[in-house]
Amino acid sequence: MSQSAATHPDQASPDPLYREALAPYTVPRPWRTAVDLLTAPVAYLALWPVMLWTIDSSYLLTLAISVLGAGFLLRTFIIFHDCTHGSMFKSRAANIWVGRFCGILVLHPFANWRHSHAVHHGSAGDLDRRGHGDVATMTVAEYREASTGSRLLYRTFRNPLVMFGIGPIWSLVVQPRLLPKTSNTALRNSVWLTNLAVLVVITGVCLLVGWQQYLLIQIPMIFVAGSMGVWLFFVQHQFEDVYWESSEQWTYADAALQGSSYLKLPKWLQFFTGNIGLHHVHHLSSRVPNYNLQAAHDGLDVFADVPVLTFWPSMRCSRLKLIDERTGRLLTFKQARQLAPPRPETVPSTAH
Repeated sequence: MSQSAATHPDQASPDPLYREALAPYTVPRPWRTAVDLLTAPVAYLALWPVMLWTIDSSYLLTLAISVLGAGFLLRTFIIFHDCTHGSMFKSRAANIWVGRFCGILVLHPFANWRHSHAVHHGSAGDLDRRGHGDVATMTVAEYREASTGSRLLYRTFRNPLVMFGIGPIWSLVVQPRLLPKTSNTALRNSVWLTNLAVLVVITGVCLLVGWQQYLLIQIPMIFVAGSMGVWLFFVQHQFEDVYWESSEQWTYADAALQGSSYLKLPKWLQFFTGNIGLHHVHHLSSRVPNYNLQAAHDGLDVFADVPVLTFWPSMRCSRLKLIDERTGRLLTFKQARQLAPPRPETVPSTAH
């Protein structure tokens, strides 16, 4: 029987050998965590007065600085993400409070996102449990059986201009403000209290510097950081030979090692993305801090045959739209059209 989608990812790992091998890499290093904090939320907040200083003399310069700010904002999200997994600090309280603080900066409710993301880790690659923190993906059969309106909606959603253009605003600004349909009191409070904290912070900044300056600075950073984040999240589980299995065949380890990409990026981009391109390591053990992911990959033979993507080939992953349920591969719409439909089962004749 497959693991429950609600199971914590570390508990869902089916092979204790992997946990034992990865255990040395799961220990947080205080000095390295401090470096992460300085080069993420601290650096992001430090750029704000710099951009305010330049906005009246040269908005082009402000925009150029905002790209750097977006990089630090993206790194702040990685720290938020690691705190939800309890991997940044040995102290549970430190993970919660630093995570909550970073959550306000990246506009995400800590407890609610921690829950939904744990569900994602416990169900990624499971055909029967899609829709939990992943990019909506139909199978070939589902697409063929869908109505014309549903097909058009799906095509629109999977269009790169929509996914990476509107997607960042939805995923970073709108969706985190909404209450999930199935949530308990703690998760609802997480959303409401974060919304309140975000409102108070934004109102305070607008009163201090003016709403026009706030929007001129914040919107570019949110858009750039959000676009990068959506792209990263997409290519981590959306590539040609990705892993998709029914619940009966699905295993946590196979989903981590074959269904999560190793996205090899230039070192500077790997820095700003917090090593999250080593997603296969992260899915095998979410307790590995971002700064230990590369060392874990390099140090363990189990990662020798994981799917590898590089920057430019990863750009082509957006062409892939549908799951071939017979092979588990992702296909383009054209490839899906070329697939022969499954042959109907023949019913034995009862005529004599």
